[in-house]
Amino acid sequence: MNKLLLLLIFFSSCKAPAEAQKKSDSSYRELPMEYHTGNVTLFGTLTLPETAARKLTVCLLISGSGPTDRNGNNPAMKNESLKMLAHALADSGIASLRYDKRGVGESAIPNMKENDLRFEDYVQDAKWWISVLKNDKRFNRVVVAGHSEGSLIGMIASQKDVNGFISLSGAGKPAGQLISEQISIQAPMLAEETDRIIDSLEAGNTVSQINPMLSSLFRPSVQPYLISWFKYDPAVEISNLKIPVLIIQGDADLQIKTEDAQALFAASKFGKEYVIHGMNHILKKVGSSNADNMASYNDPSRPLHPELMAPIVNFIKSLP
Repeated sequence: MNKLLLLLIFFSSCKAPAEAQKKSDSSYRELPMEYHTGNVTLFGTLTLPETAARKLTVCLLISGSGPTDRNGNNPAMKNESLKMLAHALADSGIASLRYDKRGVGESAIPNMKENDLRFEDYVQDAKWWISVLKNDKRFNRVVVAGHSEGSLIGMIASQKDVNGFISLSGAGKPAGQLISEQISIQAPMLAEETDRIIDSLEAGNTVSQINPMLSSLFRPSVQPYLISWFKYDPAVEISNLKIPVLIIQGDADLQIKTEDAQALFAASKFGKEYVIHGMNHILKKVGSSNADNMASYNDPSRPLHPELMAPIVNFIKSLP
């Protein structure tokens, strides 16, 4: 049931409080970024390495599902995973931009209605940021790194103006299938009800009768978003990329399995796969117990897995 709790936390809400930005005192500097379009303003953090004046490669970091903010945190847990990733990239001379998705953190939208949100909104937002970075004369390459649900968002957004794509703990199957499999393992007594709901949503139809134990996942206001999300197959989307691809997966991930990485690798025409022993979903090193794995989700002092950065940095620096 602890694993089910993780699933519910990551899919339960679209809103989160803003995370205060700390001034850097390391080998990087951080600048606030904004993007305005219509009634939406997206806020992010540009992390620049303290390096000689020259054009840099910049990596767009896309966070995962639910109310996960630019730093990898949400209201129920704080682990700073994406913030740590941005700072580690800067230590290797690579710039990055991480941002709060629409409706999350500082990018909260007044009077936003959850039932108006669509998966394609997140894809378009990522494309906007890619355009901003592409036109910034400080950068000569744009790389996209998507974590968890952000992997699928990044795949779709990276079909233009991107030099390389990195999937971090990204699913290799449609979200409906993934949720069905997780529920069948973690809460088998809810499996039949879950499959009934998912089948309806995949057909484009909302569901009115929801088991209270599944209401956080399938509440009526989130169903239009789920319908828009379930129609995408990561294996199909990654096969459309004509750029170098790096697929990174931890074998201690409670939500995404190494089989997902293998499915992405098999579908990718230009992919490399890298499996990290002892790394969990939020890119941290954990022991063999579920208790230690769960504890890491709310432990901002725990560093990234020590083997994570080498393949990322080598991949980025090898791009033509």
